[in-house]
Amino acid sequence: MHDLSLLVTLAGGLAVALAFGWVTQRLGLSTLVGYMLAGIAVGPYTPGFVADASLAAQMAEIGVILLMFGVGMHFHPKELLRVWRIAVPGAVAQSAIAALAGWALARAFGWSHGAGLVLGMALAVASTVVLMRMLVEQGRLDGRDGHVAVGWLIVEDLFTVAALVVLPALALEAASAKDTAEALSLALGKVAVFALLVWALGTRLVSAAMERVARTRSTELFTLGVFVIALGIAILAAELFQVSVALGAFFGGLVVGQSRFGPQAAADMAPFRDVFSALFFVSVGMLFNPLFVLEQPLLVLGALGIVLVVKPLVAVAIVLLLRDPPRTALTVAVGLAQIGEFSFILAALGMQLGVLPRAGFDVLVAAAIVSIALNPLLFRVQRAWEKRRAPEPEPMPAQPVGAPVVFTGLSALGRRLIERCAKEGLPMIVVGQEVDALDELRERGIGTVFGDPGQAEVLRAAGLAEAKMIVVTNPSLMDKMRVCGAARALNPRIAIVATAAGEAERAWLQEFGAAFTCDPLDEASDALLRAIHAGL
Repeated sequence: MHDLSLLVTLAGGLAVALAFGWVTQRLGLSTLVGYMLAGIAVGPYTPGFVADASLAAQMAEIGVILLMFGVGMHFHPKELLRVWRIAVPGAVAQSAIAALAGWALARAFGWSHGAGLVLGMALAVASTVVLMRMLVEQGRLDGRDGHVAVGWLIVEDLFTVAALVVLPALALEAASAKDTAEALSLALGKVAVFALLVWALGTRLVSAAMERVARTRSTELFTLGVFVIALGIAILAAELFQVSVALGAFFGGLVVGQSRFGPQAAADMAPFRDVFSALFFVSVGMLFNPLFVLEQPLLVLGALGIVLVVKPLVAVAIVLLLRDPPRTALTVAVGLAQIGEFSFILAALGMQLGVLPRAGFDVLVAAAIVSIALNPLLFRVQRAWEKRRAPEPEPMPAQPVGAPVVFTGLSALGRRLIERCAKEGLPMIVVGQEVDALDELRERGIGTVFGDPGQAEVLRAAGLAEAKMIVVTNPSLMDKMRVCGAARALNPRIAIVATAAGEAERAWLQEFGAAFTCDPLDEASDALLRAIHAGL
């Protein structure tokens, strides 16, 4: 008889997550709320099907690794540098005040200093997943307010990384100040050595290995390679350096993200990250006891007050104090009025260290469900308020980072067209998976991005959101349709020019948003016909 517990837990957890996620999305809420509710439904505190909590926790660990790996891959210092004047002092002050408020709340209920510290830090950080989704849905990601909010969250993410390092040392309440200082120094030393090792070897070995796999032009091998890197570095961190797998995954993502293969790696990992992230939030819900809300209503209300009132008010005050527009202040405030995955990562470490009581995890789950559920509503209220006010001058848009024209497809025709445009000095970026051809173009000063141009993550890295035109010369009709669809979704105003082999392809590509299509055979035959007439 086969042991089907793993399959039952995986299939049952994902099926319930799918059902609850669909319902919450139809209600206009975040799917993360549905995933946590699904975990409550299959957890031990509710009747019916009960998933294996230990297996769910192990699969959720993969979700944590992929989440932190994704954070590392998407960490771009230039995004922070653009708005550092507001994001850095704002995030520092807001996180400190929120953490202090969380510590005071915990102490008021008789918890230890260490428990209060963990609770405060967990309440101070917001969910990157929730914020990015809301900014994209509201069309604010590319504006000044969106850039400030993202930069703010980047600083918070760095605080989370730092907390993963120092928390084990600070958790030694019974130890003397000298012992705590020694433990903290040892922890920081291990992380420093690990970071230098990953960076020194990663920039050489990882990039070289990824380039070898990329040259095979096998999508499945490239995806498998990125997956192995993410899990391998995380396990290396835990086994050899005794640091958390989350921290190891972050450094691994940082190395991959700074390489030229970063955009394609991020695109390939997105489906896996989404699936295992769903399992992560399901496992979080499984640990939640719904009766806790009835047993400790004041504690839950206090935590919600910090998340929904204290954090937004502090953010508004700081942004206005630094003389940014009210629109930016409200966007940052509403975007940070929630907690999510990083809160649970910190809480799980606190429970593992024996610092945070079980009630701390329950209060965080309750606060996360309510705050994430309210976040879309808060954004709608903000938009309605902005429409009623007298229109204020729009902030200056960010300077475009991409070229006016993006080329995809390195066929013979595509390369010849790129050559001609380069001779005319046309600013452009070429996207493709042909490593040798991209190397040759880059050596000549032409911008290149490695990756599948049919994936939005890769096109975004090529600056398509700011580009004026995309020229699609991929040989396969299916590839051209994917590129056209992804480009139109990412930038509805972009002009799409594509090659078409016959009237059928022309019709298909126009359906997918191509504004101009050209049949190379028709053009060649017309040119030959003109030559024939001229010679007769």
